[in-house]
Amino acid sequence: MSTLIAIVYPNEKQAEDVRSKLLSLQREYIITLGDAVIATKTDAGKIKLNQLINTTAAGAASGSFWGLLIGVIFLNPLLGVAVGTASGAVSGALTDVGINDPFMKELAANLTPGHAALFVLVKEMTEDKVLKEIAPFGGVVLKSSLDESKEQVLRDALAAAEKPV
Repeated sequence: MSTLIAIVYPNEKQAEDVRSKLLSLQREYIITLGDAVIATKTDAGKIKLNQLINTTAAGAASGSFWGLLIGVIFLNPLLGVAVGTASGAVSGALTDVGINDPFMKELAANLTPGHAALFVLVKEMTEDKVLKEIAPFGGVVLKSSLDESKEQVLRDALAAAEKPV
């Protein structure tokens, strides 16, 4: 079962630093991520989602390959690539993998402009090692599907980083 954790940071750079740290921990097999998205709120109130996976680009690449293949079969590879790229991009844009976008936008609507929320979908993790690595970044837990005791441990660790030494 996957676990969802959303942590608010004072700026997008800090959220990106934590996401980079989690990705490096994933390369060390300490955590397995299903998704990691940074949501920010502009001064105008618009919510931006910085996704790890660009489904539109992936769909366009896949579509252009299949379009080229079909175009070669029907003796018009350029038309095949164009149609394949367009249809792949459309299907990629309509695909939602990982964390539900409307859910993230709904939670991020409560952010102060300039702040960022890091949404992480965790498949597996060695909790003590992950917590030790991300605690120094601080942050405030916005939402999680952790049980209450584990969520409190996370809140306490992040709050301790906020206090001056």
